[in-house]
Amino acid sequence: MGPYADILPCGKRLHLQHGPIDLIIGADGDRTAAFEAAKDRFATVLKELVSELPELRLPLRVDVPMPFGHVAQRMDQAVRPFAQGAFVTRMAAVAGSVADTILEAMSAVSLSRAYVNNGGDIALHLSEGQSFTLAMAGHDFCDLGRITIHHGDPIRGIATSGRHGRSFSLGIADSVTVLAANAASADVAATLIANSVDLPGHAAISRRPASDLDDTSDLGDLPVVVGCGPLSLHDKTNALSHGRALTDAYIQRNLISGAALFLQGHSDTTCPAQLKIAQRTPNYA
Repeated sequence: MGPYADILPCGKRLHLQHGPIDLIIGADGDRTAAFEAAKDRFATVLKELVSELPELRLPLRVDVPMPFGHVAQRMDQAVRPFAQGAFVTRMAAVAGSVADTILEAMSAVSLSRAYVNNGGDIALHLSEGQSFTLAMAGHDFCDLGRITIHHGDPIRGIATSGRHGRSFSLGIADSVTVLAANAASADVAATLIANSVDLPGHAAISRRPASDLDDTSDLGDLPVVVGCGPLSLHDKTNALSHGRALTDAYIQRNLISGAALFLQGHSDTTCPAQLKIAQRTPNYA
């Protein structure tokens, strides 16, 4: 089937879906023109990606050539700054890159504010005086807090990753939400930080090769987390500290603006100006 497009009942949001890509889009300003631009650009996105998918699933190395497609090139450019010393493929930036690409097409028309939400990886457009607020929710639908981005903030991308998300994770983080200059960079960073929140060899953590769960996974035979039992406070703090160290390193290199990390009722944040963390209930485990 080809791309699906529909205006949601509220009349203010557009739903685009094609294969695994599922977008919710909002726009303030010339909404009709923006939605038409989004639909036009979305029409070929999946075809572009599929044509280079085998190469995009390979681990990124310095000598790997740049892909041909526009979305694939965004993926490559986003991942390369994070690739040194890490196992990562360009697929780590696919959701954010699609969101950035659709937003770019919409930005050709007059808009005061717009967003493209690709399964929680969000690209933002904010004109002067505008802001965007969203809620963070846990996998159990609990309130994790709020993020508010203002026009003057150097942030136009928000992405979340973790073991309860759409993709496999090498780590045990319930979720990691990252703020960055664009959605593609936030997407890569969220993936890698979530991977780093881990306790290798811990008896409470179960893993299986990614290829056992999905033979098309870009993670191949790497062991992904399929379960994590209750952890002690010491273990939670230790695991989060690994993610915090990587987050701080990315901030120092100006790759991201900040992040919020969550694990079994505990959290760590490096961006207090934009991130407001909610207090969790005491009986959470």
